[in-house]
Amino acid sequence: MTNIDQAHQKAIDVIRACSKPTGLYASGLPGGYEAVWARDSMTTALGASLVGTEFKSVIAKSIALLAKNQGPMGQIPNCVGSYNTDRQSDVTFNSVDSSCWFIIGNFVYARAYKDNSLLKKYAREISKALWWLRAQDPDNVGLLAQQPTNDWEDAFPHKYGYTIHCNALFYAALKFLGEDELAETVKKTVNGEIRPYSSLYDKKLGYYYPWGWKNHDNIREHEEWFDTAGNLLAILTGLATPAIAKSILKYIEKEKINRPYPCKIIWPPIKKGDPEWHDYFENCDAREPLSYLNAGVWPFAGGFYVAALVKMKEFKKAERELENLAKANLQAIESPGFPQYMLEVSRHKHIPVEELKKMRKKEFNEWLHGASGKPKGEPYQAWSAGTFLYAYECVKRKKVLYF
Repeated sequence: MTNIDQAHQKAIDVIRACSKPTGLYASGLPGGYEAVWARDSMTTALGASLVGTEFKSVIAKSIALLAKNQGPMGQIPNCVGSYNTDRQSDVTFNSVDSSCWFIIGNFVYARAYKDNSLLKKYAREISKALWWLRAQDPDNVGLLAQQPTNDWEDAFPHKYGYTIHCNALFYAALKFLGEDELAETVKKTVNGEIRPYSSLYDKKLGYYYPWGWKNHDNIREHEEWFDTAGNLLAILTGLATPAIAKSILKYIEKEKINRPYPCKIIWPPIKKGDPEWHDYFENCDAREPLSYLNAGVWPFAGGFYVAALVKMKEFKKAERELENLAKANLQAIESPGFPQYMLEVSRHKHIPVEELKKMRKKEFNEWLHGASGKPKGEPYQAWSAGTFLYAYECVKRKKVLYF
C-alpha cells in the first residue's frame, strides 16, 4: 500500500473519530479540540463529503448546530461546545470567517449529495449570515474588514482591515449565492483593477498582502509577509487571476514554503524585534520562529496547495506534493504535549494518564515544525484529514471540486 493510500484510509479513520452526536469535532481524541468549530467542520466537509454518504449526517449536524446558535444580527459562531474542562466556552463568536464557511458548507453539502434540503431549511440563516458579512464593510467598497485575530489565526499574527484570507472566502460565498456582481467587485478591488487604494495584490511581491487598511498620503497600513492559506484560497476560489495564481505558486516554490512538507503557514517567520512583532505573541507557541502559526507547517493548508496545483493544471506537481503531504500526515507524534488541563480530562473521562498519553501519539497532526517537519500540536485533526481527502480527490479527478 502506498503512502497516499495509507493516508487516505487513515484520514477517513480520523474523521470517523471526530464524528460526534452534535457534529464534526476539530479533533478526534479526548482532551483535544472537543467542540464544533465553523471553519474546522466546514473545511473538513470539503473532503469528508467525497467519501460516499458516510459523513452526510454528521456534516448536516454541524450545519444545524451552527445555525441554531446564530447570533441575533446573523453572525455564525466561531465555536459551539466546551472543548476542554478549563474553558467553559459553550458558544463563542469573535470571528469573521465562520460566517463565510457556514455559507460555503451549506452549498458543499447540497452539491456533494445533490440534496438542497438544507439550503431550503436554513435559507433564513444563510441570508442573515450574508447580511451580517456585508455589514463588515465600513468603507462601502465591497470588502470584508476585520479586527485583529478575528479569523482562524486567532493568536498570531496581528492583522486587521481587509485580509486576503477572509475576502477569498467571502468571494467564494458570494459566488455560491449567485451574488455575481458583488463577487466581481470583490475580485476587481482585491486585484487592483478598481479602487487601487484598497487592493491587496502587490505586483513586485507577486502575491497578496496578508492585510491592508487605510492610506495616509503615501503610507499605507499593511504588512508584506506571505499568508499561505489566504493566497491559496484566492487561487482555489478563483479570486486570483491565472497570472496572479501562477505568480503565487512560483513564490511558494522559490521560497520553499512547501518544504519540508506543504505548507509553512506564513513566510518569513516573525521575530521579536521585527516591526510586525506584538508583545502578546509571547503568550502562544508562535513566539518561536518555525513553530505553530509562525511559519510552522500546517497540513490543512497543504491540502489547499495540492488542490491549487490541480487548479492550475500542474498535475504532476500535484501528485508529488500529495505524496509529500501523505508523509507529513502519517507521522505519529513522538512526544505529544500534555498540558495541565489534560489531568482534568483524565479525571473527568476516567482515562488513566498514561493511557491518555499513549492515545495522543497519533497521526494527522495540527502542525509540524517548519524546519524539522516533526509533528506538534493536537493529533487526529479533522481538517488535516479533510483537506487531504479533498486534495486526493482533486488529483484523482484532475479538477478542483466545488469551487
